[in-house]
Amino acid sequence: MPSDPIIITIDGAAASGKSTTARHLAEALDLLHVDTGAHYRTLTRVLLDKGIQPERLAADPLALGELTLDTGIEGRRSTLLVNGASVPDALIRTEAINQSVSLYAAQPAVRNCLLEYQRSQVNVALDRGFRGIVMEGRDIGSVVFPDARFRYYLFADPSTRQQRRDNEGLADSVTRRDQIDSSRTQAPLKMPEGSAVIDTGAMDVDSVVNRICSDVKASR
Repeated sequence: MPSDPIIITIDGAAASGKSTTARHLAEALDLLHVDTGAHYRTLTRVLLDKGIQPERLAADPLALGELTLDTGIEGRRSTLLVNGASVPDALIRTEAINQSVSLYAAQPAVRNCLLEYQRSQVNVALDRGFRGIVMEGRDIGSVVFPDARFRYYLFADPSTRQQRRDNEGLADSVTRRDQIDSSRTQAPLKMPEGSAVIDTGAMDVDSVVNRICSDVKASR
């Protein structure tokens, strides 16, 4: 019998180190990297281009009904395809998206649209020959995969996270993102109960990755 797929969930606030950690874990453990933040950014870009504002989604959740979701694979990274097309990173990591993504992500219609798609990424990974997935976001260990064996919550103090955003050339405020993400009514950002907590302000990337790799390897 083949081993059960590896599912690693990485949650945390903006600039807590989720993406860097997840990329390194995907390489070290032969996993598919699923960036759910990119999912929300992609939908935000698509909806903005269609002129659909967050308040319309609150009143008319069926506005998302015309969208079909699929998956593309780029190396070890999965990408969300909307109506058969991908949206380049350059178009989802702009100032306009930075300012809008949390407003769209707070809409239950958007989260419901993506939930089963995100859960389906395990089968996508196995079908493509990966050992499993490492999925990053803000509700992965609490909502998407609450029963996953390897669940982690990354954090760092706000000043450290803001400096990371500034170093990336991004002008959005981490405290504003925190407030919106943690106060939404559906799937708010929070530390998943039972997850391991890692302070990425006190540890470098290699130390964080080695810690998680050790946990996974010790259990196999």
